[in-house]
Amino acid sequence: MTDARQQRIGRLAEAARLKSEEKVRSAESAIRRPIKRGEAVTFQAVQREAGVSHAFLYKNPGLRSQIEYHRSRQRPPKAVPETASTDSNIVLALTAEIARIKKVHREETAALREALEAAHGENLSLRRELARLGIEGPVTR
Repeated sequence: MTDARQQRIGRLAEAARLKSEEKVRSAESAIRRPIKRGEAVTFQAVQREAGVSHAFLYKNPGLRSQIEYHRSRQRPPKAVPETASTDSNIVLALTAEIARIKKVHREETAALREALEAAHGENLSLRRELARLGIEGPVTR
């Protein structure tokens, strides 16, 4: 690679790092604002306040743990009535299982989306390399 290209790559990498740091600062501020207002801290609320994506919040371990911590502190534990009938116990158990399955589904979907994005990126770089080498790739629609 040429020195000029390396310099451009370096500047782009630095710009991306600075942009990411700014997003983190914005998200951290967006976590504090609803707390001050006495509102719930959720991924969706922080996303709207900070103007960042859900994926950015979920992929950043520090932000994710802060949001999950504040979210868990705001929800009082659900009390099961002592006189709950068998039917309501079944409903509660099934509701909890559905919530668990939905969580697993969201996590798996997010992982699949990340893998798909990586595959698209790899595909694009391979096509560019083929074009650079003057080799025609498969015909696309």
